[in-house]
Amino acid sequence: MEDARRAVAEFLGTFLLVFFGVGSAIAARVQGGVVVVALAFGFVMLALVYTIGPLSGSHVNPAVTLGALLFGKISMLGAVAYWIAQFAGATVASFLLWALTRWGDVVDQTGALGANGYGANINRGGAAVLEIVLTFLFVLVVLVVTSRTEHPGVAGVAIGLALAVTQLVGVTLDGASVNPARSFGPALFERGTALRQLWLFIVFPLLGGALAALAAPLIIGPQRHYWGGHEKPVRGHTA
Repeated sequence: MEDARRAVAEFLGTFLLVFFGVGSAIAARVQGGVVVVALAFGFVMLALVYTIGPLSGSHVNPAVTLGALLFGKISMLGAVAYWIAQFAGATVASFLLWALTRWGDVVDQTGALGANGYGANINRGGAAVLEIVLTFLFVLVVLVVTSRTEHPGVAGVAIGLALAVTQLVGVTLDGASVNPARSFGPALFERGTALRQLWLFIVFPLLGGALAALAAPLIIGPQRHYWGGHEKPVRGHTA
């Protein structure tokens, strides 16, 4: 039952992140600019950390879940359940956004349902490097701040700010994925080029998350951490 509640929390969290984050790009990209989109993603993430974090850890991102898996913070079975919930939540949110642009008279200011893509402002190789670095930063911050028991109340602020920074840097270049589920949902309904390029925004954010899991132990060292409301020892790291 507890595992089911965590998966539901991840579904709901990813749904809200994509709906408000991508929705801000669709509805306010032109008038509000990159700052509005970045703040929307960052503020929603910050709120989710305090809302569902004590239950599921508020991953709401397959790359974060992969980092947590490699870092020993979640089991393989738990990670699979999270991934299913995250992609499902992103899909439902993207469907609602698609419906709003088709039947709700909402003008899509991105012209692509907020989907990620390369070719206009950055090439494929550049987008791959960008997604690795941006996701590395975000997942590293998540793993480190949730592994420290001192000042746990400010973890959400650090995580929200980290996500906002990735958006500030990446939105104008490739839409700033940093989250395979966030990329999957819009591409599924936008189709065309967005769907053909989707693989990059799944593979390279996951690679960035995996690299963050390798780097985090160098910063944290041997100690205990909290994740999803449960204390457990850090595994698979060096002193």
